[in-house]
Amino acid sequence: MNAASRSSLSRLRGILARVRAPKRRLSRKAESALSPRQLEILDVLEEWILRGGFADVTMAEIAKRAGCSMRTLYGIAPSKDALVLALLDRRLHRIGREAIRALDLEEPPLERLRAYLRATNLAVQPNTAAFSNDFARVPGAPALNEAHAAYVVAITRALLDEAVAEQQIGEINTAAVAHILGRLGNDFSRPSLQNIISGAPQTTADAIAEIIFAGLRATSETVKT
Repeated sequence: MNAASRSSLSRLRGILARVRAPKRRLSRKAESALSPRQLEILDVLEEWILRGGFADVTMAEIAKRAGCSMRTLYGIAPSKDALVLALLDRRLHRIGREAIRALDLEEPPLERLRAYLRATNLAVQPNTAAFSNDFARVPGAPALNEAHAAYVVAITRALLDEAVAEQQIGEINTAAVAHILGRLGNDFSRPSLQNIISGAPQTTADAIAEIIFAGLRATSETVKT
């Protein structure tokens, strides 16, 4: 790796480190204080709510489904809505961390971005229409979605800026392109858009991202000529 590449990677690491992830609903300190049983319950309930059908379920019914006491459940969250938000926030943070860790800084910027978006789009992969409808009714859900979408957009823009700086793509409005690319998965998971896609939200988001990537790669010819 030459000096210019090392400098670019160093700059990118600095940018990624400065992009702040959304504030966690269940802080690291609070999660680390949970018992192994409570952590197991979180994992069980996460898989359950992704299937949907929780809109009219009570905390007592959730405790029964999780095989725990109400006291144990209220030790995790003070209400059903708070529990649902904490579970989804925990999942989105985990996927976001894994996506960042999976970035191969030796790859060209556009390939890093492609891998990053595919990883973050996994956040909507298991979502069902029932989940999307139920989650949309939870107070605070739009703000949670927006916070995580804004974070993905910020990382996407940083990677696009690197692609422009390294002349892998031509000069573009990286803020505008990042706004589109970084929100594809989140947008296609909305209940209002379920009737216009033929496949899963993740599949649709990945497919449209590939179309945009093809256009971005084409701009590199402008750089070379």
